[in-house]
Amino acid sequence: MARYSDAVCKLCRREGQKLFLKGERCLSPKCAIERRNYPPGEHGKKATFRRKVSDYGMQLREKQKARRIYGVMERQFRRYFREATRLPGLTGAMLLAMLERRLDNVVYRMGFADSRAQARQLVLHGHFEVNGRKTDVPSFNVSVGDVVTVRESSRGSVYFKDRMQIMEDSRIPAWLSIDLAGMRGSVVNEPSREDIEIPLNEQLIVEYYSR
Repeated sequence: MARYSDAVCKLCRREGQKLFLKGERCLSPKCAIERRNYPPGEHGKKATFRRKVSDYGMQLREKQKARRIYGVMERQFRRYFREATRLPGLTGAMLLAMLERRLDNVVYRMGFADSRAQARQLVLHGHFEVNGRKTDVPSFNVSVGDVVTVRESSRGSVYFKDRMQIMEDSRIPAWLSIDLAGMRGSVVNEPSREDIEIPLNEQLIVEYYSR
C-alpha cells in the first residue's frame, strides 16, 4: 500500500491546526504551525482570505484530518467506515474507536512512541508482541483483554531503556493500563468517545460518506 512520504508538517498546515504528527517537535517553537500558520504551496497565504468553505469542503477536511492523524490511506479508511456502519451505536464514534484500537495507535497511546508514525515503524520492525505472539502489522486491531508487550529481544536496546524513563510521567487513556516494570500494557475497556481526546467532528465524516 502506498504511504505518504512528503513532509508531514505540510499536513498540519493544510488543516490549519496541530495534528501532532511529529511528537515533541509539535510542542516546540519549531512546529510548522507556530512558524507558518497558512496552507502550503505558492498561494498558501492567499488561501486565508478565500470565500467561506462549503458544507462539502468542511466534511472533506474533517475526513482528511482523521486520515492524517491516524496515518490511514483512503481505501483503508473507507473499509473502516463501512465496518463502523454495521456496528451498533453511533457510526462516527464506532469509526474512531476502531481507529484507536489499531496496534500502532495503541503503542503510541501507551507511551512507547512519540508519534503514531514512530509507533508504526516500531511495530513494523517487530518490537512488539500481542498476547505473547510477535505482531508486526500496524493495522492489527486489539481487543479488550489483549496484552501488548515489548519483545524480550528488544528490551535491552537504548531506545526502550530511555523510553521507560520518559513513560514514568506519561498519561495514558482510561481504556488502557501500563506495567512499566514488565514493559507491557493491556486493553482494559473499549475506547469511548470521551476517552478519545482528538479535535474531530466525526459527524462530518459520516455526512461525507453518506452523500
